[in-house]
Order: sequence, then C-alpha cells, then structure tokens
Amino acid sequence: MPDTHPQLNPKDWVENFSDLLFRFALLRVNDRELAKDLVQDAFLAALKNVNSWRGEISEKNWLVMILKNKIIDHYRRKGSKEGLIEPAKNEKNFDFFDDAGHWTEKASPTSWDSAPEQNYEQGEFNTILQKCVSKLSEVMRMVFCMKYLEEEESEIICKELMISPSNYWVLMHRSKVQLRACIEKNWFVK
Repeated sequence: MPDTHPQLNPKDWVENFSDLLFRFALLRVNDRELAKDLVQDAFLAALKNVNSWRGEISEKNWLVMILKNKIIDHYRRKGSKEGLIEPAKNEKNFDFFDDAGHWTEKASPTSWDSAPEQNYEQGEFNTILQKCVSKLSEVMRMVFCMKYLEEEESEIICKELMISPSNYWVLMHRSKVQLRACIEKNWFVK
C-alpha cells in the first residue's frame, strides 16, 4: 500500500463511506451490482492516488468526486457502444404540446392541491420521486441527476457525457415529462 497522507485514513473508508457512496451510485445507475462495482472501483482509484490528495476538500468529498468520475466513465463507455438518444426527425413535441408549444388538453398537468412543504416533510414524496427517477433510462437518469442533484451546468454535462446540446435538451425534456407523469400517477392521483 502506498504511503498515505497524514489526514487520510484508507483503512476506514469502507466503514465510514461505503453506504454513502453506494446510495450515491445507486441513484445514478439504478443497478445494485453496478453501483457496488463502481464504489469498489472508486475505492481502488482513491487508494492508487492517495498521495495526490492535497486536503483542499474533505476526504468524503474527494471519494464522492472519484465515484462521480467513475459513473461518468461508465456512461461514456456505454454511450459510445450503444449511441445516445437523438431527436427523431418527425417527432412532434411528444404529443404533449400543440404547435404553439402549449400543453394539449389530454396532457395538461393536473392540479397539485397539497402544499409542497407538506409533501416533502412526509417523506413519502421523496420515496416516490426516487422510484420515478429510477424508472428513467440510464442516460436520462444521469443527465437529470447531474443537473438537479449535482447542480452541474449544461455545458459541463454535455462535455462530460460527450453528448450534443440538442441531445442534452431532448434528454432533459423527456426525463421531466416522464417524471411528471410518474409523480402524478403515484402521488397526486390516488
């Protein structure tokens, strides 16, 4: 094992950070075995690069950053093998919008009468949201999580995932529409 930085303690990483890293990965890949593999890869990469840690960020954040890069690498490899979603040539607003860009009558959102603060405090809403996010395709889930959980800029997401801006916007649009429908079905329309 390489010499370690005096403030890093690799011996305690699994005990202190494995659950946090696993949840982080699972939310982004929605595959338990893949999430475990990515966390293991992150630990190994951290161990190999332990001397590069300068103490500018916490040990936890350093490990999360390494895991995030492993997840991005996974999607890059997957995207280069399978290709990512591009807009269909004659796809017309996904049947949710009319030619003017307004909601169609059949697709217009239903009223969400309950207060958002109450939904959040109940915890049930978060559970449903996580389940709905897990139903997104892998690439949509990654783009959505990078944008809204990690608060990355669109340009950075496109660069890291090697997707075009138009592909990014299609993925974001589809993920929002799917999430809205899933949340309405599982939370507001009971």
